[in-house]
Amino acid sequence: MEFGTAVHTGATSLDGIRGHWWSPSGGQLLFARTDFTHVRPWPTAEPAGPQATRTALAGTPNPDVTLWLSARDSPPVPVSWNRTAFEYVVGAGWDAHGPWAVVQSRDQRTVRFLGIGPGDGRTTVLDEQRDPCWVQLVPGLPARTGSGALLSHRDLRGARYLTLDGTPVTPAGLQLRAVLGTDGDEVLFTASGEATETQLWSYAPNSDLRQLSSGPGVHSGAFRGGTLVRVTRDAERPGGRAEVLRAGTPAVGVLSYAERPVLDLHAQRLVLGPRGLAARLHFPSWYRRGSGPLPVLVDSYGGAALQRVTAELDWRVLLSQWFAEQGFAVLTTDGRGTPGRGPDWEREVYGDLFGPVLDDQVTALHEAARRYPDLDLGRVAVRGWSFGGALAALAVLRRPDVFHAAVAGAGVADQRLYNAHWRERFLGHPDAFPQRYDACNLLLDAPRLTRPLLLIHGLTDTNVPAVNTLRLSEALRAARLPHELLLLPGTGHQPIGSTLTGQLLDRQVRFLRRHLDVGPTHEPTGHPLRPF
Repeated sequence: MEFGTAVHTGATSLDGIRGHWWSPSGGQLLFARTDFTHVRPWPTAEPAGPQATRTALAGTPNPDVTLWLSARDSPPVPVSWNRTAFEYVVGAGWDAHGPWAVVQSRDQRTVRFLGIGPGDGRTTVLDEQRDPCWVQLVPGLPARTGSGALLSHRDLRGARYLTLDGTPVTPAGLQLRAVLGTDGDEVLFTASGEATETQLWSYAPNSDLRQLSSGPGVHSGAFRGGTLVRVTRDAERPGGRAEVLRAGTPAVGVLSYAERPVLDLHAQRLVLGPRGLAARLHFPSWYRRGSGPLPVLVDSYGGAALQRVTAELDWRVLLSQWFAEQGFAVLTTDGRGTPGRGPDWEREVYGDLFGPVLDDQVTALHEAARRYPDLDLGRVAVRGWSFGGALAALAVLRRPDVFHAAVAGAGVADQRLYNAHWRERFLGHPDAFPQRYDACNLLLDAPRLTRPLLLIHGLTDTNVPAVNTLRLSEALRAARLPHELLLLPGTGHQPIGSTLTGQLLDRQVRFLRRHLDVGPTHEPTGHPLRPF
């Protein structure tokens, strides 16, 4: 039993998972109680701590989350709603109009915004959204403005709109990303006109829409009382830059001591194929076009949680460039299912997590090679982590004609061995759709392996259980198929940035060079390339 935490509220909260919310006056508290009694222990390969992680796997019982109202000198009052039909609490809060909660059905096709009576805990349905696949949860929504108007979103005709009392207030060409806050009746939000960029916007009934950022980048911010803090993350520096803006005064920059990267980018942004796939192609700094064939490393994520091709310079972009410096042309592509291109694009993976995604990676590879004949399609590797790790393994299992080696880190091999809330969103309940889970089960594909495969997993991973990789390795061993397995004791889901970084990257590069027949790199004298 836990008090003050609610495991799924990070879906709508701007500051991560929350489980307690004070009233504006500070005199009352809305809090969650989470009962894990019926949740099966997370399958771990190594003790993760004093008690096992308990997160519901697909098709298994969820934790029982209840909400309570507490005031000084009185016993807590339960919040009442149909918890059988709406077992997920995906958001809650307390504004000037009272406490509220966002609840969701297990199949995620219905979401309700509930007003809560601060005295008796009774609820009123303020808004309901339905979708035949799933209702997308947008950070910062639903919400209420200072005058009590309801802020929400609607997915209509391929666009995600911001709505005010049910009426769209954003145009069709703008894809809503998140609502960052309200100040009275003014709303601060982010949205994308071009999928690789995110701009900062505001809306108020008396002033309509205003764009508060400009130029390529991923923009964000916060405002209150006429002061805006704007954050711009672009291609200039990791971490971006921040500035404070007030009407009638010059912008004030916020000093940053972030170090500049030691690598310079040598990459081209591309739009590939009939679907207009967003991609980025990295070359070694020392490479000259036409000087000879380059082996290719496909370095994508591909899943619904993350865009890899944006106007922002982040550590993943630099990591792709680092791999390029080891002697590869590195291609990163965002295909169907990734964020930023609207609800129809996101829902193309409903019922099939991998088929459309793998097809898009193959299309992007061939289109990039058509534009850049230096790309050697006879030497193509793929690497990835998390969803990208599963995609990398699947690539050599199902398309060995295209991909000749793979590095697969922390991937979900059996979709039943992953978080229920996230996996059931795309595949439904495994009891209702077993064929969908079987179609995405790498264990069933294991006997097809004909290419070199390096599997990597941290043994204390609390995001993707390491048993996924262990079972995939066991399935390959049962089929007498050689592969390499690297297990990382005491390591969680993302080892990059830890003390293992240098060794881990070195191991991957040596594997890729060996199996793609890549010799020493030809970097300029005085600039040795080695794992950092």
